[in-house]
Amino acid sequence: MDMIPVNELIRGYQLYAEEYNKKAISVLQSGWYILGKEVEEFEREFAQALGDDCYCAGVDNGLNAIRLGLHACGITEGDEVIVQSNGYIATMLGITQNGAVPIFVEPDKYHNMDADKIEAAITEKTKAVLVTHLYGQATRMEKITDICKRNKLMLFEDCAQSHFASYKGTNTGLFGKAGFFSFYPTKNLGGFGDGGGVVSHDRDLIDKIKTLRNYGSDYKYHNIVPGFNSRLDEMQAGLLRVKLSHMKELLANRKRIAEAYLAGIHNPHIRMPEVADGAVPIWYQFIVNVQNQAGFRKYMLDKGVQTDVHFPTPPHLQPALSYLGHRKGSFPIAEKDCETVVSLPMMDYLSEEEINKVIGVANAYEG
Repeated sequence: MDMIPVNELIRGYQLYAEEYNKKAISVLQSGWYILGKEVEEFEREFAQALGDDCYCAGVDNGLNAIRLGLHACGITEGDEVIVQSNGYIATMLGITQNGAVPIFVEPDKYHNMDADKIEAAITEKTKAVLVTHLYGQATRMEKITDICKRNKLMLFEDCAQSHFASYKGTNTGLFGKAGFFSFYPTKNLGGFGDGGGVVSHDRDLIDKIKTLRNYGSDYKYHNIVPGFNSRLDEMQAGLLRVKLSHMKELLANRKRIAEAYLAGIHNPHIRMPEVADGAVPIWYQFIVNVQNQAGFRKYMLDKGVQTDVHFPTPPHLQPALSYLGHRKGSFPIAEKDCETVVSLPMMDYLSEEEINKVIGVANAYEG
């Protein structure tokens, strides 16, 4: 058997190649490539699929979904936004590019924000909490929602990795003021280039973001606020519509892989992922923890199984955020996580033979 990749995007394309090709040609032949019917229909269909009374604004990527969403809600210079200390730097950049300051709290055993650590981080400058539903695992939201209400803080959700993950019957993105999505190609709902979106129950907020994304224009050549160039294009929206129509099958594929791993991998040297009560994950990544990260990855690769590390450096130790003054040891739980997490193969499709090989190789690892 050939090397099993940690992810191979062409597999997702091949599942519905005829539909993708037809849609791409249709968009090309339409002669309309920016902010047309494909974007409008994708926004409507995605919002409808997420939940009732939900609206969506398509933008050009996940970072700008956060950046524009926070900007539209008045997050500005000197404001503090509480975030978790693990994850990807894009979450933090969406805060800092508005002049605000990310305030880190440690994650829980599910790799998501530990609600018990939030209140100690609140100051007079705190304006919001930005939760990240990491690796496709939905965060436990009751206490976080309560804390935000009691302290009059806005609640935002970074859902770049959690399309259609849910907690106690509610899809991620619908718990707070706004939810921010990425449609980067690796995502469960990923396009064939960059893309992003903001969702909210607040239609006025979504309309404001639609204005901001297009140079602050409410209609052609009329600019009511200083805006951005952050538009989701017609081609990506059209292709995302195709993929969205198959989400149930695609999510079932990942569930099948994850359940096989959970049932089949029994190795004391490998800590398997846990799922919180009430949470329904979408398995964007299948994350395990091993003490010898590099050794495990080399072993797996030598046996024909590719792995990855999401993410090797916690945001507070990235050089780009060194001005915040954090050092190694500032957030030891996140740092330990980064030193031990390994992503096993997870994608739109894996054969039974491939799944069984991953399980067998992982079980034979001796630490």
